[in-house]
Amino acid sequence: MSRRGCSEDSEARQTLLSSSESEPEEVHSDGGEDILYSSQRIPSHDDQGSAPRRLTYEEAVEEAGFGVFHGLLLLVCGWANASDAVEILCVSFLLPTARCDLQLSSSDMGLLTASIFLGMMVGGYLWGYLADLRGRKRVLIVSLSVNGVFGALASLAPWFWLFLLMRFISGVGVGGSIPVIFSYFSEFLPRLRRGAMISSLATFWMAGNILAAGLAWWVIPASWAHVQLGPLTMQSWRVFVVLCSVPSLSSALLFSLMMPESPKFLMEAGRKKEALHVFRVMFSVNHWRSSKTFPMFGLVTSSPRSQTRVSSQASCCGRLLEMGLAPIRQIFSGPLRSRSFVLLVVFYTISFGYYGLWMWFPELFKRTEDGGSPCANVSRVPQLLNQSYCYPPNTAVYMEGFIVAASNLPGNIFTIFVMDRVGGKTLLSCSLMVSSVSVFFIYVVQTKAGSLVLSCIFSGVSVIGWNALDVVGTELYPTQLRSSALGFFTGVGRVAAITGNVVFGSLVDSNCAVPILLVSALLLAGGLVALLLPQTKQTDLS
Repeated sequence: MSRRGCSEDSEARQTLLSSSESEPEEVHSDGGEDILYSSQRIPSHDDQGSAPRRLTYEEAVEEAGFGVFHGLLLLVCGWANASDAVEILCVSFLLPTARCDLQLSSSDMGLLTASIFLGMMVGGYLWGYLADLRGRKRVLIVSLSVNGVFGALASLAPWFWLFLLMRFISGVGVGGSIPVIFSYFSEFLPRLRRGAMISSLATFWMAGNILAAGLAWWVIPASWAHVQLGPLTMQSWRVFVVLCSVPSLSSALLFSLMMPESPKFLMEAGRKKEALHVFRVMFSVNHWRSSKTFPMFGLVTSSPRSQTRVSSQASCCGRLLEMGLAPIRQIFSGPLRSRSFVLLVVFYTISFGYYGLWMWFPELFKRTEDGGSPCANVSRVPQLLNQSYCYPPNTAVYMEGFIVAASNLPGNIFTIFVMDRVGGKTLLSCSLMVSSVSVFFIYVVQTKAGSLVLSCIFSGVSVIGWNALDVVGTELYPTQLRSSALGFFTGVGRVAAITGNVVFGSLVDSNCAVPILLVSALLLAGGLVALLLPQTKQTDLS
């Protein structure tokens, strides 16, 4: 952050939107509220006998309509969400072969899968805070670029420690885009469409999951995917890592070229002219086949939000730290306290359970090649890894990973049609409890087919919980805290994911039952605690 961030007054925001159209004019202030009108002539009281309309944010979103713009918004945001899924999950698919080239023990594999989550924990709150301060769009572009660039550089790392470092920095980028993308997306949506649309956005995580599994199935077992770059042999899994960075880089490009800033953020930041321009763009795209003209209305906004002030005697770093911690104090105080503690538990349990188990599915499937329970075949892993253990790659492992990834589809379709009717709270609680039961039986079954079926059930049901959490999380907090809150809680989730992967890596060879049964117990606890959340079905974004 530049030195100007330490000044007493907040840094003037750079205009992100430009337009050849004439800008709206600020006409007057009424009772502390700023009123804006389109630059077209506004009829006076004498002209039509009544004052022009003044619309709140929710009313302005409704006035802009719903249509083509939101479809394009869904595609761009969805591709960004899919790119995050690809970058996170690609590690799980490369482990069965990369472990020989990098000489990884099970503990090393646990650290590798945990490294991206450690980066996400660091990036989640940092980027979320900057998104609330500087804007959603700018943060998305930078975080997606960091994700893609360092994800690609990881493919060139000849040593485990360097590969680990590159994955960590890539995770810092992922940690920014995941919470911010949902805040950004939700702030363009009409209230009655919000639940279904956020559920639709969440389905792109499944698309990224399927894309990662499909790429792994196509590239890693292929004999053509080997490239010699000087002393470094680009094995097929390294080519796979490069391909997995393409979605993030292309997403950053799409946001920089096509998408506007969030109108809700602009209104809260006092950038009312730009907010009205965004509503105009939404209206024109949604009504591109209609002769309907953009209606004349004003925007009613509260006073521009103020930055947290700290003592002028404090050091620059101290003031920045104070500003960064201020949103955390707010979400754990007053009426937000109880829901924040509940979300803390829910994020921890679902992240430990989902990522702790999911990242190890390909390795567990490899251990069931000859049948039996994954925990019964620990002895099949040799103490000294050699190329014959990892090569040639077994295509069946990647096919099974693809099947489990595709099993997300029914759960995603279910949430799209049911979310606005049932509500996120009920779906979240029920899905966590059913996921708990499916994980318990993964440990119980003794056949490869049974393990695969239960893994698919876990995948299809757990995604309902994630979709519900995405909806609930965006609706529980006001605009000025939304990205910071989601960034903080996703950071908590990353701590849980790190813990889950380290626990699996440490115990999968010695006592496989412990991490699997622990996942089952935590998911059950999370489902019960989720019942304490308030119902947010079709609520207004404050």
